[in-house]
Amino acid sequence: MIELTSLEGSREVYQAALDFAQRQVRATAERDPGFYPMYTEQGRWRHGKAAWTHWCDGFLPGMMWIFAKRTGDPEWAELAEGYTTPLEHRKIDRNVHDLGFIFLSTYHRWHALTGRTDLDQIVVQAGRTLALRFKEKGEYMSSFMGPESLFIDIMANVGIIFYAALKTGDEGLIDVAMKHSLTTRRVLIRGDGSSSHEGIYDLDTGEFLRQSTQQGWRSDSCWARGLAWAIYGFTSAYKLVRDPRFLQTAELCSDYFLEHVPPSGVTPMDFDSPSAERRDESSASAITAAALLRLAKLTPDRAKGILYDQAARRVLLTLAQPPYLASGTPGWEGILKEGIYHLNLGLGVGESVMWGEYFFVEALDRALGPAAPS
Repeated sequence: MIELTSLEGSREVYQAALDFAQRQVRATAERDPGFYPMYTEQGRWRHGKAAWTHWCDGFLPGMMWIFAKRTGDPEWAELAEGYTTPLEHRKIDRNVHDLGFIFLSTYHRWHALTGRTDLDQIVVQAGRTLALRFKEKGEYMSSFMGPESLFIDIMANVGIIFYAALKTGDEGLIDVAMKHSLTTRRVLIRGDGSSSHEGIYDLDTGEFLRQSTQQGWRSDSCWARGLAWAIYGFTSAYKLVRDPRFLQTAELCSDYFLEHVPPSGVTPMDFDSPSAERRDESSASAITAAALLRLAKLTPDRAKGILYDQAARRVLLTLAQPPYLASGTPGWEGILKEGIYHLNLGLGVGESVMWGEYFFVEALDRALGPAAPS
């Protein structure tokens, strides 16, 4: 269970971590211009190991857009634009289920800063494209693994379909997003608030067959990053459409996290893995912290709101200092250490991972609140 210790002095720690993040991102852009990293190998972003799937390109420019908004520095905006513009063609990419990650972190943030309608249209098109993954039989959107596969990760992307639906008034898009979210809630979220990574369907009948996993310890275990995607996704869905079922699910999963996470706030890779084989997974905690800070403002239960806010800040206080923050490791190119991409495939284990970087920066930005005018 997370330990809610004193948060005195935390703001200074958060700001120092955010300053370090800016230095690391700038150094990455200067060292390897135009490169979109995914995970480090021995602390280096450029290496020859596999990507498995192509889903992380929005996170580096996404951090740049956060920095641009916080600092008002036109150089950050220029750099962010340079990394965002090459992604436009992916608004019709049907090979991944992660278009929310790619476009909400980039074009949506760009639009929010400028109000340009052409940028918003790109986000809407990406939402329409993601909705094409919907399977009428089973009422879910399929993962990149195949048409029979439903991932919990998609829940953290479905917000882009809700957004496109609300922008256009397209009832078909709302229907897809609602059905997918409710299916995910029913078949991947367990009664105790834990989550499964994957669900498998019979394509002929649309019958749900079983829970499965690609990255967790077992098919019936709780992969920590999957739980983080659930908390983030259901919180985002509730923010957009205010369906109380989404709030209930976000709170149920959050309560599971708070009950099972170690006192430091840094999760193991899987909550059910044997103690002797447990490894920290900092990116899951970073994602969860960003989600809890949002959920704290949305829940009508004041006591829960305070708990979620304090828990998120406690997690951040741990992550924003060594050994998790890379500031104490000379030559390390990432921001946040001890992330895990894919333990079973041996990819990015104990490294910096680009989604961990992005959601850590997003959480720090939320925890600090609006930047003071310069």
